[in-house]
Amino acid sequence: MKTLLWLLSAVLSLQCVAAQISLVVSVPGTVKPTETLEMTCKVSGASLTDSTNMRCVHWVRQPDGKGLEWLGEICYENSKYYAQSLQGRLIITRDTNKGEVYAKLTGVKPDESGTYYCARHTQCNRWTEDMYRNWFTECGISMLENVSPVLPPVLRSVLN
Repeated sequence: MKTLLWLLSAVLSLQCVAAQISLVVSVPGTVKPTETLEMTCKVSGASLTDSTNMRCVHWVRQPDGKGLEWLGEICYENSKYYAQSLQGRLIITRDTNKGEVYAKLTGVKPDESGTYYCARHTQCNRWTEDMYRNWFTECGISMLENVSPVLPPVLRSVLN
């Protein structure tokens, strides 16, 4: 019995190590002011409907010389939440078969230049914009990977 429990424990440990979840952002090309910015966040290593490992995927940006700004999120059950300042301009959708989350921002403004990120969270629940900065630090988001430039913003993905 002890051997069986040890073996089961070893197998489960290996699965956790092997299951690296990554998010990579991509865009089709350069975007100019007043145009539409379309971004894709490719998720690998977990399903978008997995409430434990991929509770929500967030879009975040850091305007040049400023702090982080939460844009919106889409969660495992397909609920969506948006920053008030972007209501009507930002649409977040997903394709669970492809493991992709999309952000479409219409009427891009010059002051929206900056670094854009997609990020995930698991069981660390933060639902309001005011709490988002605390969630971002408290839940261990780290390791930024440069992906590609857009407008003046540079898109990056967040690995966890």
